[in-house]
Amino acid sequence: MKRKIYQFYKWLFFIPILAVSTCFFGLLAVVLCLFMDPKIVGQLSGVPWARVNSFVTPMRVRIRGRENVNPTQSYVVCANHQSQYDIFVLYGKLGIDFKWVMKAELRKVPFLGVACARLGHIFIDRSNTEKAVATINAAREKIINGTSVLFFPEGTRSKDGQMLRFKKGAFSFALELGLPILPVTISGTKDILPTDTLDLYPGTATMIIHPPIDTSGYTKENLPELMKKTREAIQKGLN
Repeated sequence: MKRKIYQFYKWLFFIPILAVSTCFFGLLAVVLCLFMDPKIVGQLSGVPWARVNSFVTPMRVRIRGRENVNPTQSYVVCANHQSQYDIFVLYGKLGIDFKWVMKAELRKVPFLGVACARLGHIFIDRSNTEKAVATINAAREKIINGTSVLFFPEGTRSKDGQMLRFKKGAFSFALELGLPILPVTISGTKDILPTDTLDLYPGTATMIIHPPIDTSGYTKENLPELMKKTREAIQKGLN
């Protein structure tokens, strides 16, 4: 009965608030980027956008391991991907500036797409490998002075919460730039908004930030070992 009642709330209140907040903060980001550093604009537009929509869901977020993050250090952040709500968790609560590696189709979303482009997020065309690699390479100059880059190494959302096979892109990028990897585990979001549905429900998500992994001892030859170590750290949080 509570779930049925919530569906009225979802359509009458949450969906309109999501639409209005996306338009408002998206437009705010576009305007502010004309005068301000995108790094600051992200804190003024993206973070409150994520927090507002988390609050009205409502979704409570528990955080562990914040002491593992140095805000002046750039990272390659690797997180598991269970739901679209992972975006609200990471953007609203991770507490560092980062550029998102997202699928090119999101550029077409009204207000959100143009705002993400102005903020410097990275759109990749997954259907064109060469173009995707070129886009990632062009993004290197943005990952400096405490600005990180965020990947979902699985490449897509897991339908059952179990991690999918990792792709190499994030780890090759970390080696080329000489950056540490910051593993992040997200759990609970698949119960708030399951993959490929609109069955939204209130709930609690947990984000665990693990100690960074130094990549200086790794090369292309032992890249699978780095991928395995990162996966084990994230899986530990799920366990």
